[in-house]
Amino acid sequence: MYFLRKTFLLLIILSKYMPSYTQVKTPEDFGYRYIKTRFNGDPVDLLIQSKKGEETIKKPLFLFFQGSQPQPLIKTDGNNTYGVFPFNPDSLAEYCHLAIIGKPYIPVIADKKDLGENMMYLDSAGNIPLKYAERNLLSYYTKRANAVIRYLQSQSFIDTKTLIVAGHSEGSTIAAGVAFTNKKVTCLIYSGGNPMGRMMSMIGPARFFEKDTASLTDDLFQRWEQVNAEPEKINYGKGDTNKSLAEFSVSMLPRLLALNIPVLVSYGSKDWCAPFNDYFHTECIRLKKRNIVFNTYIGTGHNYFPVNATGNINYEVFNWDKVADDWLKWLKKQEHVIQNRIRN
Repeated sequence: MYFLRKTFLLLIILSKYMPSYTQVKTPEDFGYRYIKTRFNGDPVDLLIQSKKGEETIKKPLFLFFQGSQPQPLIKTDGNNTYGVFPFNPDSLAEYCHLAIIGKPYIPVIADKKDLGENMMYLDSAGNIPLKYAERNLLSYYTKRANAVIRYLQSQSFIDTKTLIVAGHSEGSTIAAGVAFTNKKVTCLIYSGGNPMGRMMSMIGPARFFEKDTASLTDDLFQRWEQVNAEPEKINYGKGDTNKSLAEFSVSMLPRLLALNIPVLVSYGSKDWCAPFNDYFHTECIRLKKRNIVFNTYIGTGHNYFPVNATGNINYEVFNWDKVADDWLKWLKKQEHVIQNRIRN
């Protein structure tokens, strides 16, 4: 429930930064280019955010992977609209075309009144849709993303010399998987991720909030026992399937350390993932991995909002735009690295 409440409040904050619309029509009505393609027979929905008037100008691709849960890309609340990206994309759109991929078999647009808890799109029984659950896998998302990259890089408005993949939370794991498997990736932005896997992200808050007993954490260990007893099981319902949790709980640290492209690791110091990213940092120092740099946002949590000593989050202080501006500054510094890579 902690994660659901945190994400829902983030959506409320983001809604303040989006204009109002009197009627929901198509993604184009919200300023996005909407591309429909297919992967292994499945429909794939793509939204492209470009600087207005520069939609056909050749720029690098910035492929962003959002976090977990079956949420539509565009969520409305009557006349208001929540942001597709957690940050204002305008500054990045000066430099590149931003793209985001919809969740499998989840509508692109939906209104809050038609969604369940935490803005999730659910079936008539209140469960995560089966077709989504069957595909909510790191392996599926990685292969699908690589197919999308091939498709987008065949378009005339994409400069293929530079390919940036970025992701936040679950999306960081997908972005890392794509960077590891796709030689065309030139830069990786790994935001709010846990290099030691999802189970460790779940255990962190359980340890923090447990009182007289370790029951919260013990329940998670029992869940992990169940997952490993049947790691291929698609036991869909209201949360992760065994197979999804198994795949997203594998440590990405070996893959991240194997990368030789520029990598930016971005996280809040009060995030449950912070100790694992700090360990990642110490390993980079030990191994002299100069291509990986770290931006730590002191006193902030998973979504870069300030967190006090008792774990309460101040949603009035919105730091996402600063984070995105820092990403852009870092990307511009990598241009010489990319050019050297092209020449070699």
